[in-house]
Amino acid sequence: MTASTLTLYDRIGGKPAIDAAVELFYQRVIADPELNPFFAPMSVERIKTHQKAFFAMALGGAAHYQGRGMKEAHAQLGIRAVHFDRVAEHLGITLEDLGVEPGVRNETLTLVALLKSQIVSSE
Repeated sequence: MTASTLTLYDRIGGKPAIDAAVELFYQRVIADPELNPFFAPMSVERIKTHQKAFFAMALGGAAHYQGRGMKEAHAQLGIRAVHFDRVAEHLGITLEDLGVEPGVRNETLTLVALLKSQIVSSE
């Protein structure tokens, strides 16, 4: 396979990279006082498992996400655009800290941005 035929999942580093990114990402998100209240009543380990499967699927990997749809999973949380943007910022910093090259990082964040209308439910 050439670099141009590899999936984003492969270019980001596959399962080991997804696992590392999700672990570091949730450390950041849970430590963020603006975002922590969204996660405090939930099992963070369960969320991480779903997030790993979701990222693998969304980035073209072999995993199959079997969780609820984005809109359904986030509908009752009252997430505003500012929260979504903060989460995306944490993801970008996480990917940068893990050495993900800028082009792959930008592609990943672009895919995440496409979910904003499904996740943001309150203004």
